[in-house]
Amino acid sequence: MMGLRGLAWLLALQSLGELLSRGLSLPFPGPVVGMLLLLVALRLPAVREPVAACANFLLSHLSLLFVPVGVGVMTHLGLIGQYGVRMLVVVVLSTWLGLAVTALVLHLFREKSDA
Repeated sequence: MMGLRGLAWLLALQSLGELLSRGLSLPFPGPVVGMLLLLVALRLPAVREPVAACANFLLSHLSLLFVPVGVGVMTHLGLIGQYGVRMLVVVVLSTWLGLAVTALVLHLFREKSDA
């Protein structure tokens, strides 16, 4: 029962984030706003405990969430054969670029806090 209450919290906060994002024409997607709301709401034990129970349940069944991805890969195997190398290059380069930007921002913040 606690896990269902946590799922209800997660869905409610995501829906509220979507409403705020669309209603206020925010430049952020609704799920991002919902995650920020969740971050604030997790300070309350009435939210934290049910969400923790739901998260534990989802994490224990995480492998099931990869089944649709595997089916999608098998369905579009021809496209992966055709564009696979390009996609791999894009994924590797974007990962390295994201890591580099993160390291640069962290470095700039550390310099600023040391000063």
